[in-house]
Amino acid sequence: MRRLLKSFSCLLTLLAGPALADGERPGDFDFYVLALSWSPSWCAAEGAARGADQCAPGAGTGFILHGLWPQYDDGRWPQHCPRVTRDPSRAETGAMGPLMGGAGQAWYQWKKHGRCAGLDPADYFDLARDAFGRITRPGLLRDLDRDIRLPADLVEEAFLEANPDLAPENLWVTCRDGRIAEVRVCLSRDGRAPVDCGASATRACRMREALFPAIR
Repeated sequence: MRRLLKSFSCLLTLLAGPALADGERPGDFDFYVLALSWSPSWCAAEGAARGADQCAPGAGTGFILHGLWPQYDDGRWPQHCPRVTRDPSRAETGAMGPLMGGAGQAWYQWKKHGRCAGLDPADYFDLARDAFGRITRPGLLRDLDRDIRLPADLVEEAFLEANPDLAPENLWVTCRDGRIAEVRVCLSRDGRAPVDCGASATRACRMREALFPAIR
């Protein structure tokens, strides 16, 4: 019965679409989602048209740190929380630029998600940087010399093989416009241990023929 109720709860979450909570109390969440964005997909969708540096020919950008997002066990997430500490300096957002595709992205992620962590900006960015460094990005995905189509599950399997401490319940893959978009890893509040993604993973992409664009 308990398993049935949990499955029903996950189904309701999926049918309701993305759930979020504006203005929640900073520091009130269950775990983090580390979002790793495949830069060639984002560049093809919108980044190249914006003239983003990470999309320049020869930039060689693969997975970047989209963000480190506080998350609730029920699949919701807080965003745009009230400020309880100072905002980051330009130097702090600039230092995150190489990992996040630009200082502007670092500032945006802080405003939308970082404030909800309840941490000082320096501590939040240090946590994000450390969490990103703990996840091995599969070399075989970087080494592709042409665009290919593959099941989204294959990208998940590549991450599981490259990170033996991860289990299938600790991550999911998203798609956008028919392309592999992101790999999202669920981590404990200290950013060190993988945790069960629970209801959040109901948004996983299950495409059998998703486009995976190669690095240019």
